[in-house]
Amino acid sequence: MLVDGIEEYFGWLLDGASEGLRYLVGGFEDLLLSIPAPVLILLASALVWFVTRRDIRLAGLTALGLLLIWNLELWDLAMLTLALVIISTILALAISIPVGIAAAGSEPLNAALRPALDLMQTMPSFVYLIPAVIFFGLGSVPGIIATVVFAMPPALRLTNLGIRQVPRELIEVADAFGTTPRQKLFKVQLPVALPTIMAGVNQCIMLALSMTVIASMIGAGGLGYQVLVGIQRVDIGMGFEAGLAIVIIAIILDRITQNLVPQHENR
Repeated sequence: MLVDGIEEYFGWLLDGASEGLRYLVGGFEDLLLSIPAPVLILLASALVWFVTRRDIRLAGLTALGLLLIWNLELWDLAMLTLALVIISTILALAISIPVGIAAAGSEPLNAALRPALDLMQTMPSFVYLIPAVIFFGLGSVPGIIATVVFAMPPALRLTNLGIRQVPRELIEVADAFGTTPRQKLFKVQLPVALPTIMAGVNQCIMLALSMTVIASMIGAGGLGYQVLVGIQRVDIGMGFEAGLAIVIIAIILDRITQNLVPQHENR
């Protein structure tokens, strides 16, 4: 009855969200695939070199890892996985960071969110697939929805924690200078809390990537589907190659996000 009621009154909204997400993923995947693989590998290596403060070793390892994915003929699947992860992470952060900031300034909201976040973090990840399939069917869209819900809690918690850990002395100084709440947030609290917030961003990306294999069970596609096919066929080689590609992407994204914090701190 509940499902029927939601589909009756909010079906138009679900359909619109589904079409929008499908368009975003398809467009971003097409953008990544439109760039020749060697060029994208060079760009990714240059990005790692830049954010790691000219660490040529990490940039070289990034290039070797991506070249391995290309050599294994998993490039197209890897780009779809990357598109799913990036879109899911952006949506998760767009929700969790503002809510985390609001929770840091409101104790009732923080108290209300705590059990919900506990439930989200302890719920088996497979369970998220059930409502996603019910409301959005099969494909990449329910995979994104499940991934967003699964990846939100650490970013929300760490944003809340980072804002709350801003020294009281800094808040008092900002108040003494007559700053508005908006100025205090953007010029004092967020810069000081940025390392903690970026740790939440890092965890959000890692959880989104870990969900790719599970989301493949409902047709999300990408490298996760390759792992699933390998399991179904008991093909160790296929599953290992796809799993190795996922690990390479995870390490690259992890190194990029981890090294963004010192840059912001030095400014």
